Amino acid sequence: MDSNSYDNIANEYRDSKQLDFRKYIEEYTLIQLLGAVAGLSVLDLACGEGIYTRKMKKLGVETILGVDLSARMIELAQEAESKEPLGCSYVVQDALFLSLEERFDTVVGMYLLNYAQSEDELQRFCQVVYNHLKPSGRFVGFNDNPHNERRHYGNYRTYGFVKESTEERLEGDFVRYRMFNLDGTEFSFNNFYFHPHTYERAFAKAGFREFRWEGPFLAPSQAASDYWREFMAHPPLIGFSAVK
Repeated sequence: MDSNSYDNIANEYRDSKQLDFRKYIEEYTLIQLLGAVAGLSVLDLACGEGIYTRKMKKLGVETILGVDLSARMIELAQEAESKEPLGCSYVVQDALFLSLEERFDTVVGMYLLNYAQSEDELQRFCQVVYNHLKPSGRFVGFNDNPHNERRHYGNYRTYGFVKESTEERLEGDFVRYRMFNLDGTEFSFNNFYFHPHTYERAFAKAGFREFRWEGPFLAPSQAASDYWREFMAHPPLIGFSAVK
């Protein structure tokens, strides 16, 4: 990951959290995967500006540490903490090389794994997470969906983004997201593609005894709306869970 690229788009990325899919699919899926978190310790990797770090603290998490490679993202997270003190802690660090003394009940990775640019990096991410979990601890998160076998991605412009890649999508190929915020600003960033089996292999090699692709799930309040038809028919994003 390039920290500078996210330093440059930190404000725009934060503002993109106002898009409907963030709330009704991304956030809803995370909450479903988390389950009961009251009293738990959580490590939030690739926490960005801390929106989900704060939401998890409000769900009753006892202690939570947010980690991100972008110094500007962490600045925004700390600014939010100053305005509304919740007890969230943050640190600037590359998750690939994270080594903390503490072990956590749950690790969250919202768009963490899709930044791996090689199978070795993907496995390293999984190993770092595994090493920071308590026995029977859980790893949950959200990810670029690697299951889409169509040559061209669906039309997601109405949801606030466009997803682009090479037609063949070989291991390690870029997946570019072009985002369109409600205020008219645009920005883009790259994820990287790996076959679902490559993910499964990385989790197994790290030592996880369970790994599942999950969702994505649509909030019940939106179930009757045709607006989400294309998104849910060909999900561009997907959740996952794993157990140490």
